[in-house]
Amino acid sequence: MKLEKHIDIETSDETAVDILGESAELSKQAIKRAMTKGAVWLTRNQHTQRVRRADKSLRSGDQLHLYFDEEVLGQQPKNAVLIADEGLYSVWIKPYGMLSQGSKWGDHCTINRWVEKNLLPQRAAFIVHRLDRAAAGLMIVAHQKKVAAYFSRLFEQRQVEKNYQAIVYGQFKEDKKFDSDIDNKSALSRAKLLKYDAGNDQSLLEVSIETGRKHQIRRHLSEAGFPIVGDRLYGDVNDALDRNLCLISCYLSFVSPIDDTKKIYILPESMSPEVFISQINAFGC
Repeated sequence: MKLEKHIDIETSDETAVDILGESAELSKQAIKRAMTKGAVWLTRNQHTQRVRRADKSLRSGDQLHLYFDEEVLGQQPKNAVLIADEGLYSVWIKPYGMLSQGSKWGDHCTINRWVEKNLLPQRAAFIVHRLDRAAAGLMIVAHQKKVAAYFSRLFEQRQVEKNYQAIVYGQFKEDKKFDSDIDNKSALSRAKLLKYDAGNDQSLLEVSIETGRKHQIRRHLSEAGFPIVGDRLYGDVNDALDRNLCLISCYLSFVSPIDDTKKIYILPESMSPEVFISQINAFGC
C-alpha cells in the first residue's frame, strides 16, 4: 500500500495523529508507526520538517504531509557498529543496505537515525559525508551542527583522507589513476593491486579518492574494465543478483575538531577489509 496526503490545517489544537486518522483512513497504530519512522512532515511558516510525536499540536495555517509506503516502512535496518565515540562526533561501520540519507518516505534505515536511537548518551546525529547504500565501512557522524559544518568544510577542501578496498573482475596489473569527469565535475581516484585470484579472475584493490562524486569508485573502475563484484548498476546485473557490492571504506584520517590533532580510524583487525568483504562474498570462491 502506498499513500500520499497533504492536509491544510484550518483549526488549532488538533493532533497530527487524529487529523491523519480521519483523512488517510489508517489506524492510529499505523500512523504512529509511520511518524516514528519519519514518513510524516509538518510545514509551518514555510519551514518543513519531520514530525514524530503523535500528540504534536497543530496550528491553523499548518500543512501536514503523509508519505505512507508499506514496503519502505516494513524495511528493517541492519546494525551499525560503533568504532569510536569522541563526544562531539563518532565513527561507525555502516553495514551494507543501510542508507546515508533518508527520503520523504522515511528515515528509519539511515545511519544517523540509528545513531540517534542507539548511541548512549543520546545525541543529535548529523551526516557529513555519504556511502552508497550498497557499500559498507567507516562513516563519521557529527553530534553538533557546528561540528557537522567543520567536517563539511574538511570534505569540501579535500582534507579528509579516505581509503577503500574493493574486489573487481579482471587482473589489475599496475597502479592506476582515474581522472574522467563524473556528471560534468572533476573526479580523481587512484587504485593499486593487493591480491589477484587467478582461479576466479578477480583482484583485491586498495582505492583512494580525492573527490567524492556519486558512485565515483564504481564508475571509474567499471569504465576502466574492472567492474566491482556485486555491482548491480555498473557491472553485470545478472551476475550481481545474489551478491552484495564488494566495496568497503576502511580508512579515515583528518584533523580533529576537538583538539586539532590528527586522527586515524581503521577497521579493527577482527573486521579487516579482506575479512569484512569475505563476509559479504567469499573472495576466491
